[in-house]
Amino acid sequence: MTHTPAWVRICTLDDLEIERGRAALLGDTQVALFLTHGGRVFAVSNLDPYSGAHVISRGIVGTKQDAPTVASPMYKQVFDLRTGVCLDTQGKEPAALTVWPVAVRDGDVYLKELS
Repeated sequence: MTHTPAWVRICTLDDLEIERGRAALLGDTQVALFLTHGGRVFAVSNLDPYSGAHVISRGIVGTKQDAPTVASPMYKQVFDLRTGVCLDTQGKEPAALTVWPVAVRDGDVYLKELS
């Protein structure tokens, strides 16, 4: 039997602050949530692949070209919130954050489980 990924309610939209990260749990996985000025919510792994610490939710939100980004508070690598790809590796090997699909319905934020 195959497992169909489910949408899981994580929080309310009011729990998020614009351009400030919030950490949440999806099962046993730490997720970092970000609400942009444009009203879009992004969900990426809270685990910094370069430091091994769960700190991405405390990163600095910004943009690079047209990409919404977060810079890790540890070593300042910059990640695209849409794709998780590291845009500025600070001389390290390429790495990426896991990204979850996000839906906002009736003021609630949902993440889709990854299969």
